[in-house]
Amino acid sequence: MTIHRRAFVKQVSATALTAATVATLRADDKPDAKRLPIIDTHQHLWDLSKFKPPWLDGAPEILAKSYVTKDFLAATKGLNVVKAVYMEVDVDPQQQVEEARHVIELSKSSDHPTVGAVISGRPNSAGFRDYITQFKDSPYVKGVRQVIHVPSAARGLCLEKQFVKSIQLLGELGMSFDLCMRPTELSDGWKLAKQSPNTRFVVDHCGNADPHAFLKKTDEEVWHKPDQWRRDISRLAKQDNVICKISGIVARAPKTEWTSELLAPIINHCLDEFGTERVVFGGDWPVCLLGCSYRRWVDSLREVIAERPTAEQKRLLNDTAEKFYRMA
Repeated sequence: MTIHRRAFVKQVSATALTAATVATLRADDKPDAKRLPIIDTHQHLWDLSKFKPPWLDGAPEILAKSYVTKDFLAATKGLNVVKAVYMEVDVDPQQQVEEARHVIELSKSSDHPTVGAVISGRPNSAGFRDYITQFKDSPYVKGVRQVIHVPSAARGLCLEKQFVKSIQLLGELGMSFDLCMRPTELSDGWKLAKQSPNTRFVVDHCGNADPHAFLKKTDEEVWHKPDQWRRDISRLAKQDNVICKISGIVARAPKTEWTSELLAPIINHCLDEFGTERVVFGGDWPVCLLGCSYRRWVDSLREVIAERPTAEQKRLLNDTAEKFYRMA
């Protein structure tokens, strides 16, 4: 398995620990990593009595029902998920304002773990400025996303003039933009980030990496070549205004038995390139159910990062998200 951590001696050097201090560090002094608090930065909710995203027509049966807060609480029970950021669910554009107002109210309520939202938007629309500025004073609206890896989204959409202008506006408003795009188009995301240096970006789902692409043999059609994905992730990581979300990859996991070893090359590359100061965790629930339960996803991630220093694990699972989404 490729699961690993940086050499401990480098960690000691970086933190200037004395030899006497190192000698006192015993395994039983380390916090229990399984009890580290988790901030889920990619929580989907949809109440079909209020919203029915068009893409649910023809979706797998497991997704074709309502998923609300009580279901999220049941799915995350015992995992110490302390906060969540709602992620837009690609509603009909006519319902975008209604969806945003709905999740703002959720975020205000202490009855929900949801504390903020990345709302839906169409940056290539001439009306985007009027749409997004109505939320500029809401502390609960953290950013915007438009899924652009779907067939209806033209390739190169995010580099069109109006789109770029709208993304630059988000930076002026202190909002982020989530890059949810085809893994073969990550270079477009890099170009967009270069043109919008004052806007913060989040690469969703490890750049939509496909676990099948890292298998020696698979009967599944793969979305990309491993080397191309690695290069593009590395280039995105060089942009200071871009962070990466460790999420989504289990939805494409093989339907047969799999282990955390399958996910390790993807997770480790993102962690090593971005560093734990620029990665956050996302549950991608309930879409993750296409591959496994929420608990299985968290347990698998913990296996992959188990040998990394506890401080790095805590940054990935909690601290970086708290800082990036300004939760404190």
